[in-house]
Amino acid sequence: MQYQSTRGNGAQITAAQAIAQGLSENGGLYVPENFPQLSEKTISDLASMSYKDRAAYILDLYLSDFSIDEISRYTSEAYSMPNFSNPAIAPLHKLDKSTHFLELWHGPTCAFKDMALQMLPHLLTASLRKIGEKRQVCVLVATSGDTGKAALEGFCDISGTKVMVFYPDEGVSDVQKLQMTTQEGENVNVVAIEGNFDDAQAGVKAIFSDAHLQKELDKAGFLLSSANSINWGRLVPQIVYYISAYCDLINQAEITPGEKINFCVPTGNFGNILAAYYAMKMGLPIGKLVCASNSNDVLTEFLKSGIYDKNRQFFTTVSPSMDILVSSNLERLLFDIMGRDGQCISNLMAALNTDGRYVVQGHFKDEIDRIFSGGMCSEEDTLKTIATTYHEHKYLMDTHTAVAYKVLSDYRNKTGDETKSVIVSTASPFKFCDSVLSALGCDNTGDGMKLLKLLAQYTQTDTPTPLAALEGKKARFLTSISIDNMKTEVLKFLKG
Repeated sequence: MQYQSTRGNGAQITAAQAIAQGLSENGGLYVPENFPQLSEKTISDLASMSYKDRAAYILDLYLSDFSIDEISRYTSEAYSMPNFSNPAIAPLHKLDKSTHFLELWHGPTCAFKDMALQMLPHLLTASLRKIGEKRQVCVLVATSGDTGKAALEGFCDISGTKVMVFYPDEGVSDVQKLQMTTQEGENVNVVAIEGNFDDAQAGVKAIFSDAHLQKELDKAGFLLSSANSINWGRLVPQIVYYISAYCDLINQAEITPGEKINFCVPTGNFGNILAAYYAMKMGLPIGKLVCASNSNDVLTEFLKSGIYDKNRQFFTTVSPSMDILVSSNLERLLFDIMGRDGQCISNLMAALNTDGRYVVQGHFKDEIDRIFSGGMCSEEDTLKTIATTYHEHKYLMDTHTAVAYKVLSDYRNKTGDETKSVIVSTASPFKFCDSVLSALGCDNTGDGMKLLKLLAQYTQTDTPTPLAALEGKKARFLTSISIDNMKTEVLKFLKG
């Protein structure tokens, strides 16, 4: 399997090269040359396997320069207890006869990013060995809250690596900030920026495209790579849990093999729902992909109108991991929908860079409409959905999952589509305990640890162990900088 840039004009490269490099030199994202197909029999066979074995089978289809023994070893190490508190790794929770929640937050940081970032360190370090890279790798991360901690946890004290995380100072929850700023390890660094996630992401991309900086780091013995979903090694493990969810529905006799289901995904950067699209391209029987947005509904508006326009008000919401106006992974979808025309994608991305908008119409828009539906959920409805679902079903969800549940309900009411659906639950409600407590009508004043205890007491459930372990920890990383100083901070971290 070879990989190419979404913006064309480059030679095809191996999976190891794509993972090591992260972002193409021309600014494009790496995509596989084709999508391996899963037959109905293969899916039925996967249903009899554990999560780690399902992952090994699927990753082997894409990572042809890795041996199956290597991949099996990595999946065994990544998807095991105690890394994950639930032996199913990505369990399904049945709410009613047509609605399930795919819980992706039983890993070490209580968010769905663990599903990929427990694998990426294995894939990245192996990729560097395969291409003969002798330099240390610095993994740069822009985070809206969850990717940062998951990357820090995944790469902590991994030999030959350093990891540096930039997060928006006022754009993450108290628990998310506490998770990042108290991170242990000698090879990690965490810096707040004065701005939002889009600013952090733009700053990281600018660092990757700075040829002078790359030369300076090369002389110092460092190579830059990424842990954001722009990196194929971050995205490919996410395909697994969609296929695994389908397998589990078969095992639970909720569906018959070949029966189509819908997925509803809360997303800001489009990576999570893109992984579902790739599973669909592989032959997974999916009827509709429902894209759920919060008040920053740039994706919903694009899916409705074909106009992507980031020139809009930015909202800081109770679902901060979706507070994004520049959705990087949408580029990968457009590349596939538009006939893998790299020049066309380059033109669209250039328009986004200069004008802040682009337009997709005609049969390309028709194809998007066939596969996707989009909807948004207000702050008020997010909190109301949390409360209603808890009181009616005794099921507690976080703010991002609530957005998806409300959007799915709206989609069903509008279309009458009662296809069995899986809502992708992206984080433990305890990561956003201030908002969840507010939704439940409880006092939410106090620091993160106090609120964790209040939520546990109110719901009569235990605080997830990784979050309870934060008690008594002191913040190690207190630096806050302007966006203009991100490159300087990288050099300071790497060159000492």
